Amino acid sequence: MPEWPPPRVTVATAVARDVPLYLEEIGKCVAREVVSIEPQVSGRITAIHFVDGADVKTGDRLFTIDPRPYQAQLDSAEGDLVQNRAVLSYAKIEFARAEQLLPKNAIAKSDHDQMRNAVEIGEGKVKSGEAAVATAKLNLDYCEIRSPIDGRAGQRLVDLGNVVTANSGSASSLLVIQRLDPIYADFTVTQNDLSAVQRNVKRGDVRAEVWLPDEPEKMRSGDLTFVDNAVQDANGTIKLRATLSNADYQFWPGRFVKVRLILNTLKDAVLIPASAHQESAKGPFVYVVNSDSAAELRPVVLGQRQEDLIVIQQGVKAGEQVITLGQMAVMPGGKVAVEEPAEAAEATPPAEAASPASATPPAEAAGGKE
Repeated sequence: MPEWPPPRVTVATAVARDVPLYLEEIGKCVAREVVSIEPQVSGRITAIHFVDGADVKTGDRLFTIDPRPYQAQLDSAEGDLVQNRAVLSYAKIEFARAEQLLPKNAIAKSDHDQMRNAVEIGEGKVKSGEAAVATAKLNLDYCEIRSPIDGRAGQRLVDLGNVVTANSGSASSLLVIQRLDPIYADFTVTQNDLSAVQRNVKRGDVRAEVWLPDEPEKMRSGDLTFVDNAVQDANGTIKLRATLSNADYQFWPGRFVKVRLILNTLKDAVLIPASAHQESAKGPFVYVVNSDSAAELRPVVLGQRQEDLIVIQQGVKAGEQVITLGQMAVMPGGKVAVEEPAEAAEATPPAEAASPASATPPAEAAGGKE
């Protein structure tokens, strides 16, 4: 019988490399600060000092409410205060005279007490007058509505000439301002992953990588800044939050993002191309080409996917050659003809430097949990 030539296969060399252990989730962008601008005094809007969607700074003028009624109140309060101070001054003079006459019995004790009482009443009226002036000044200041934060203005909810009412709840909102830099990326993890997150938070190793689904190449790293204090009963998840710099407004409140939570780094992990492993009824396996050019079937324990590589927890050592193409024609123990051998490290960029566009979420057995 003719001797059939050995099947031709492509191989790659298993490499040892430090790789991240991560959880990959879907998140949502949330503004760091959201302020609803509401009037503190009632009146007619006489000026609008911004355009919809503009960036504003703390202290920038937004709206002007007609100040004339409040200027009149301030003038009236200041006039009353002047009168009260004059009355108090005269009462003090009268009381000082009574103080001199009382030892000489030139004035009745009751008259002396009335004059002292007049001084105390005058002092009280002066304090009330000063408070009225302060309140009137405050109300006048409230006629100029200014931004309390740095942020981006939304669409104004009133127009020039509208009459607004103070302290009437959400119906009185004039504008919403949101601070976009930095910005939050809120996401959830399952309660089964919470222990791993907590352990690594204590070590200080946790960081988050966030990117938009339509711009996977623009990944941005941030810090994990919040872990909620309770697991949600409805779905068994817990809320986490990463804080990202966003000076270029790449991320926008309300947009969905992909979040990769880097828990730790696995040292000297063995990696092979993900295309090398096969599945059988007994579990995953790979073909390893030995020194005699024979294909050896190896059961393996798979770890976490790292872009187009995968971690091998057990079954393959660094430096061994695994078949990546042509496995269907290979027989366990049979000879193979190797063509175009390549180092896995050369064929595939490092996991941390690669684009997250093709990232696959870790499986339960991926080794991303401790």
